[in-house]
Amino acid sequence: KTAYENVDGVIAVSQSMKKGVHDIYQVPFEKIRVIPNGIDVNQYQPRLNPSLLNPYRINPDKPFFIFVGRITRQKGIIHLVNAIKYISPGIQILLCAGAPDTEEIGREMEEKVKEARTQTTNEIIWIRQWVPKPDLITLYSHASLFICPSIYEPFGIVNLEAMACETPVVASAVGGIPEVVVHGETGLLVPFEPINTKSWEPRDPEKFSKDLANAINSLLSSPQKIKIMGAKSRKRVEKHFSWKSIAQQTLEFYKELTIKKRLLYK
Repeated sequence: KTAYENVDGVIAVSQSMKKGVHDIYQVPFEKIRVIPNGIDVNQYQPRLNPSLLNPYRINPDKPFFIFVGRITRQKGIIHLVNAIKYISPGIQILLCAGAPDTEEIGREMEEKVKEARTQTTNEIIWIRQWVPKPDLITLYSHASLFICPSIYEPFGIVNLEAMACETPVVASAVGGIPEVVVHGETGLLVPFEPINTKSWEPRDPEKFSKDLANAINSLLSSPQKIKIMGAKSRKRVEKHFSWKSIAQQTLEFYKELTIKKRLLYK
């Protein structure tokens, strides 16, 4: 709190975080600059390698969507698992999910995945171990969609990683995600209504899961739309979220603060 009250400038990764910094610590808006996270667009780019799919038990002849993240409440993975029973047949579900926050949510995840497997004919592939980055980039590239069902997300850098690999995103419209994913262009945003301002949980969990599934199904039914969205996703990341762009914005902010400081002490 002392740091926020005395700081010359704050970099927030999204408009959502800017509002949070202002509301919680009363930092004047004029002191806060929104500069998003970025990624290495040379590292994260489409890289196809069909031979990698079999070791991960993925059928190369069937489409799949992918989730990547920790098993934690804020990532919304339980809501995604609950949505699986509504997913159209013929789709593989790849969950790269490990490191549960607590034993409780770890057990809940186990139970929910077990239950989901009894409610669908679709293959659910759960990778619990850490996936090496080169492999992850290949999995992003082969996936039809990336799914981000977070119920709280200041920014959501995984969406950038997938988009850079020309994979459209279906994500919940929370936090900084709408500043990354352009609805109808680089993916689809699923409306999210929390119980109240003090809770991340959805007011109607079943509706949220159904809405996730409907968005996924609507895109999977149109491979051409996925292809177009994938190309737009890559272009958006290159233009707005490359490290070159982020570094330039950061440098300019520091220069502005330095000039203001010099003028102040003249």
